[in-house]
Amino acid sequence: MGHALDVDQGFMRRALELARMNLGRTRPNPTVGCVIVNGGCVVGEGVTSAGGRPHAETLALAGAGERARRATAYVSFEPCAHFGRTPPCVQALVQAGVKRVVIGCRDPYPPVRGRGVAHLRRAGIEVAVGVLEDECKRLNEGFITRVTKGRPFVILKLALTLDGRIASARGDSRWISSPQSRQLVHRWRGECDAVMVGANTVIADDPRLTCRVRPGRDPVRVVLDGALRTSAAARVFRQSSTAPALLFTAPHNLERARRRHAGDRVDVLSAPVRDGGLAPEAVMRELARRGFCTVLLEGGAHLGGSALAAKVVDRVAFFVAPKILGGGLAAVEGLDFSVGESIRLNDLRARAVGADWLIEGRVAPSGRRRIVRRRGLRLNAARPPF
Repeated sequence: MGHALDVDQGFMRRALELARMNLGRTRPNPTVGCVIVNGGCVVGEGVTSAGGRPHAETLALAGAGERARRATAYVSFEPCAHFGRTPPCVQALVQAGVKRVVIGCRDPYPPVRGRGVAHLRRAGIEVAVGVLEDECKRLNEGFITRVTKGRPFVILKLALTLDGRIASARGDSRWISSPQSRQLVHRWRGECDAVMVGANTVIADDPRLTCRVRPGRDPVRVVLDGALRTSAAARVFRQSSTAPALLFTAPHNLERARRRHAGDRVDVLSAPVRDGGLAPEAVMRELARRGFCTVLLEGGAHLGGSALAAKVVDRVAFFVAPKILGGGLAAVEGLDFSVGESIRLNDLRARAVGADWLIEGRVAPSGRRRIVRRRGLRLNAARPPF
């Protein structure tokens, strides 16, 4: 029994390796790896293609050919059981004559949820579910979050000093983090569907928000600018890229923004205004509707605070540099919780990245928090933050 489990886990790890190859490229579908094994030998492999199709199972079965008969298929995500733009993968597995299917985790998408497993079992195929389940779920936590919560999985990334500053009192922030930290962030950009910043970050830093490591690809760049304070000449809008930019603004600025960016590769959308800024949860719902699964939130302090207050942040990643500024912009602004109300993190991890320490954690579930007035101002009310 132990040996059989070790064998299953070994081939499932290979399926996960394949799935990681296209992480961030398969939206709106999950990234899936499939390995076909016959007689202890791998006879076919596949990974979900860019854009979400062909599916991994289809490609692996094509590679295996007749050797798929009486074989075992290892799939990191439950095979689809519904007709979309392609026939169901469970049907392809049945027709190929596989004897056994090992599945990493179930698909929560309603047309698939449990139906893929049931279809295979009705066809007389032996099915095992839950091999390396946590790893398989973690790989597609963006897709799972979009399906179950109606919004993307959101990672709040910040680079800060040891005393919690993301910029000096003069506004400069280049470079707080080490070259190794910045390279890792570029890799993350290549694995996420979108990277998001607020207007203040665009005005202060004029970032490109592209992925500049190989073999990465650019994410969609999202800017929140309710008051339309950013320049149409900002690099995030003008930078040559394979991915478009999205600009969210307040409803009353929508037409003006569209005129300003007419002819640009910029899609202009509106979101409701709350507490002086755009409502992050509404923005995230719209991104989910467009198929976005994972969003990397890169700044700034107001946007991070607003997203945390709106409970749309799932994971934080803070690159803490061995530097002390003594003043400047705090990492997260606009929040004023008591200790008892503070945002808690689970699954905390720390590791060295260059000269920095990367501290990561998952935002713990909590009850409703209240935003406390500070110096007579509510969150984002002093000036339009994004």
